[in-house]
Amino acid sequence: MRKGRLVQIILACLVLLFVLGDMLLVMGNQSMQTEVSDRQQIVAQAIQLENISRQVVGVLANMALKTNDESLKKLLAASGVNLEVPSGPAPASK
Repeated sequence: MRKGRLVQIILACLVLLFVLGDMLLVMGNQSMQTEVSDRQQIVAQAIQLENISRQVVGVLANMALKTNDESLKKLLAASGVNLEVPSGPAPASK
């Protein structure tokens, strides 16, 4: 009788340990999900800002070419924007 009772106590302790371990894993998983969600939001915002930035640079480049503003051209060149208009005929499309 004592042996059966001891086995039941040991099994109950093991179940308790598994439940506690599962709780720890759930809490860790929730914190990781929160972190991943935050990073996804940052990436989505960066994509939106990249599109806006590209549009702003395009408008500035057009303005620099239309007004022939040397200081704006220098600023864009320093940022890596090439304003050189290709000279010569465009290649013929087939």
